[in-house]
Amino acid sequence: MPSSRDMRHLLCAAPSGRLADATTLADPLAKPLTSAAAALPAPTAPRVPVARSLKEELAARVRADRFGRLLGSSSCGRMVTYDDELRAHNERLRAAAGIRPGDRVLDIGCGAGQTTRDAARAAAPGDVLGIDVSGPMLERARELTPAERLDNVTYERGDAQDHRFASEQFDFAISRFGVMFFSDLVVAFANIARALRPGARLVALVWQRREDNPWAVAIDGALRLPGQPPTPPEGADPFSLGDPAAAEGILERAGFHDVRVDDVDEPVFYGNDTAAALEWVRGFQHVDAALARLDPGARESALRRLREMLAAHHDADRGVVMRSRAWLISARRR
Repeated sequence: MPSSRDMRHLLCAAPSGRLADATTLADPLAKPLTSAAAALPAPTAPRVPVARSLKEELAARVRADRFGRLLGSSSCGRMVTYDDELRAHNERLRAAAGIRPGDRVLDIGCGAGQTTRDAARAAAPGDVLGIDVSGPMLERARELTPAERLDNVTYERGDAQDHRFASEQFDFAISRFGVMFFSDLVVAFANIARALRPGARLVALVWQRREDNPWAVAIDGALRLPGQPPTPPEGADPFSLGDPAAAEGILERAGFHDVRVDDVDEPVFYGNDTAAALEWVRGFQHVDAALARLDPGARESALRRLREMLAAHHDADRGVVMRSRAWLISARRR
């Protein structure tokens, strides 16, 4: 089971008592953080969830954690967010989506809404729905959206695998690393397909295989994990769509065609300095679990190796960056 630390949302408050603006940190040389100007709207009542098994509930909680963590130093002087980590990938997704004015867009696993807001600007006067399992991140998204003067965005809390979307409602579905964690990939993509109009496009970023991702290999090497890390619970594997042939087969079985898989070689950002990067990486589920299994002496040795590995990837201008490999998947609904 994931640790208690992995399962909670660590929301680090800025001095004003509000959350630091995640978008400001997209540039490691950015000016000091400022609070969003708008007040937090009252969250809408969550949809009553469909009954699910313990395995499915665990998978949903792990997905919520991956998008919901805001980890930083204990002083909150430097904070890393999921948007920071994937800032280079975000540009690739935005360019590939090709959203046009008037489109209706579904953003799957929207997190704090960066991709949702980008889509909203491109789609206006069309509208965008962002869906995520993380309540805290949706609250953050609802705070940031009016601050950016966007009124064509809606957020809903739910799991896209079983959420009751209106049929044939959207022209586009997009996702930035939000579609790998379903407990049943075919069922989930079939549900997404039903929400799309015939001919509508799906554009999603997913990780390539673990062994093809330098960041994952380096972290596992620092931890000295024997072979592959422990198999994650079903629905909690970030590399579940890493095999392009398997991914294509899943999408075709779910009601998509014209599937295309393109290689994406972009860096991930882990922090302005080694300390921030170590704090962020320690929050990864498999890292936290591996450290928890070690005795105190071995844990300190593993942390030292992690720190040294991250320091070796530190650049004075860019911070701690590591190579990563992803697939940009596009497909059309039949």
